[in-house]
Amino acid sequence: MSVSLEKLEHNMAKLTITVADEDFEKAVEKAYKKEKNRINIPGFRKGKVARQVIEKMYGKDFFYGEAANIAIPEAWEKAFDECGEEIVSSPEIDVVQLEAGKPFIFTAVAALNPEAKLGKYKGVQIEKIDAELSDAEVDEAVEKEREAQARMVAVERPVKDGDQVILDYEGSIDGVAFEGGKGENHPLTIGSGSFIPGFEEQIIGKKAEEDFDVKVTFPEDYHATELAGKEAVFACRIHEVKEKQLPELNDDFADDAGFDSIEDYKKDIREKLEKKKADEARAKKETAVVEKIVEEAEMDIPEAMVKTEARRSLDQYAQQLRMQGLSMEQYYMFSGTTEEQMMEKTMPNVEKNIKGRVALEAVAKAEKLEVTDEELEEEIKKTAEDYRMKPEDLKEMMGESEKKLIRKDVLIKKALDFVVDHAKEK
Repeated sequence: MSVSLEKLEHNMAKLTITVADEDFEKAVEKAYKKEKNRINIPGFRKGKVARQVIEKMYGKDFFYGEAANIAIPEAWEKAFDECGEEIVSSPEIDVVQLEAGKPFIFTAVAALNPEAKLGKYKGVQIEKIDAELSDAEVDEAVEKEREAQARMVAVERPVKDGDQVILDYEGSIDGVAFEGGKGENHPLTIGSGSFIPGFEEQIIGKKAEEDFDVKVTFPEDYHATELAGKEAVFACRIHEVKEKQLPELNDDFADDAGFDSIEDYKKDIREKLEKKKADEARAKKETAVVEKIVEEAEMDIPEAMVKTEARRSLDQYAQQLRMQGLSMEQYYMFSGTTEEQMMEKTMPNVEKNIKGRVALEAVAKAEKLEVTDEELEEEIKKTAEDYRMKPEDLKEMMGESEKKLIRKDVLIKKALDFVVDHAKEK
């Protein structure tokens, strides 16, 4: 196999890939073995027809189309490794020569990793990012923890906002019950907004074991079109009224959380919040600095690169959905969107991330930053921990291309640390 590369405009390249005749013959044989069971010729048992017989009847090139489908991915993978350039998009394939007794030739047009021409990148100025933690934020976090530990306790009084009621209800329109309008022993928190607008407010002031009607009008955009905009009456009965009781903030509360005193508990909350806020501030600073560097830089990002990254992003999202038992087709149906709309929505963020990465690659090159073997080993160790694997097991599974990608990620992180540490806040 031979490969020639022609660089095109906008960081694109055309690779002309020539597969030797004898190598393409191997692909033709694979195509025959794959397709022979589908071919039915009178006088021969299905799947037992010799290749020569099929080619005599249908032509020497009968299997060439499938053979090309087999040969192209294998040849492209080799060309990808051998061309000496960093290719960053899926290729557009065009068959040039597909004839008996001649080499198989095809072209692949793909994007090359762009390089940025940097402007100012060291000492860029950004707005000061506040990382101070207030006492009010600590108190709010403590209250959330109290809320999480709250108990619902039965009370003998009329319903108040925020209470939970155990409710029977049956809805009707013009005296006729409708499907889905009935519930028994339904827990409803007043003020949650989980029922039709106006329903929960009419329960306030009612008592347990009291029968009453709630009159509401379904919203015009209600999902059940047969009910949209119509007036309904719900016959209701409350079985129980419960109020939320928060635990007292004392040493017993701290002890339940694993601390010796309430002071130790609040101190731990503060430390965790300080770390979280510092991490968030660092992330905001990183984003601001990279955006500034990208503004100052010049780069030509190939559209094919953006589309490939966007497609990869959607594929990862689809995988996450499958783990939750949902397909992308179902997601498109439920969300009322399409694959094209998702791609269109995804691409701007993808392009922004690509520009940031390309700029940081240029910074690493300008500052002659390098990744040591020790740093690579440490990153592999972290990755193994994320996958709950032993580092040596992960290394055995990784090829040189995977290690190269990890090394590049570490290099970009070092470049990011460099520009952030040299940035100035105003």
